[in-house]
Amino acid sequence: MSATEMNNPRSQAAGPRRLLVICPHFEPDVSPTGVVMTRIVHELAALGCEIHVVTALPWYSQHRVDDQWRHVTWRHRTEVTTWGSIVRLDPRGGSDKSNLWRRALGFVVFSAACIVGGVRVAPRQKFDAVLAMSPPLTLGLAAKCVALVRRAPLIFNVQDVFPDAAIETGAITHRAVITAAQILEKLTYRSAQVITVLSRDLRDNVAAKLPVRLQSRVVVIPNFVDTDQVRPKDRLTAYRRELGIGDQLVVMYAGNVGFSQSLDLMISAAAARPDLVFVINGQGSARQSLREKAAGLPNVIFGDFQPGERLAEVLATGDLHVVPLRRGLGRISVPSKVYSIMAAGRPILAAVDAGTEIPRLVTSGQCGLVVEPDRVSSFIDALSVLVSDRDSLRTMGQNARSFVEREASPTAVARQYADLVVGLGGI
Repeated sequence: MSATEMNNPRSQAAGPRRLLVICPHFEPDVSPTGVVMTRIVHELAALGCEIHVVTALPWYSQHRVDDQWRHVTWRHRTEVTTWGSIVRLDPRGGSDKSNLWRRALGFVVFSAACIVGGVRVAPRQKFDAVLAMSPPLTLGLAAKCVALVRRAPLIFNVQDVFPDAAIETGAITHRAVITAAQILEKLTYRSAQVITVLSRDLRDNVAAKLPVRLQSRVVVIPNFVDTDQVRPKDRLTAYRRELGIGDQLVVMYAGNVGFSQSLDLMISAAAARPDLVFVINGQGSARQSLREKAAGLPNVIFGDFQPGERLAEVLATGDLHVVPLRRGLGRISVPSKVYSIMAAGRPILAAVDAGTEIPRLVTSGQCGLVVEPDRVSSFIDALSVLVSDRDSLRTMGQNARSFVEREASPTAVARQYADLVVGLGGI
């Protein structure tokens, strides 16, 4: 079924009554996908929906269960909220990014625990739908088990296509592992009544893995940005002072510092443009190797991960933001940071595959430039063009803000999810 078919008059008059959400992160966890699902839940609650969430204990910022939660008996906790409840489970090793096998096993064990949690939560209630988020991919089949027991349709939200991204970056290379992951992916997609993805590229990717008769199940619902929380701020922030930066023009990358991002471009550009300050802000598996490559470059600064309430301030610190993805990843990943950068009123230099969603956003919003991925000379040339005109940078930032105000509000995204449930006959 298409989004148009689901968006019927009945959905405007009513909404889903009760949802079960299964996701890897939820507030106060600061994972970008956790922020997305948290806001969707609150917006659905504002529409009058009762929601029960099964998730992990917060672990994203430290890659282990946060200190203030480590005392929880048996690493399990249930909270009653004004709109339903939250069941928190031990991530069981899924938070360990240093060991792929331990992490994969952790996801399997956590997903199994989610089955138990999903079956037990509000046992006497009938749910209109189960909404699950990936990654990890294993949550899809876990959610399907729950959906079968609860006799509810499954909506599977895909934030990143796995295993494609892991294969492209070389994170997994073993042929047997790749084959098993691809089989799991297809089984998971076939088990859902609706699969929601963030872009047309992801829709094409996922639909191609389904039989023709099931391809209409794939629906595009973009992520949103909280335009109330993330607003344009003055560039001379307190965070800039903490980093020891004055009035210099700052080129920033803020987000996961992993191997999916071509952050070597930042290091090469810093060597070519000593008049600019380059800030790589965040944590991740590639951070240490980047620090080693940046040794001897005083204009490269590494900032630590900051709490969510400082997001607008961190983004305001950069005069120009970089969104780099390695070649081949543009069609299977849409970083949510793009919307946040635009909400902060900052221009973007994207090094991403042409014809994919991020270039479309930058072009539609008239808020920056796009270059070929992994090409140092093109990146430096585009950077030089952008920083040569500060008035143009400010105009691009204003364009970016106007674009997200029109296109990416949390209420609009939540309404689309509510319409999906209604279209499935969930009420």
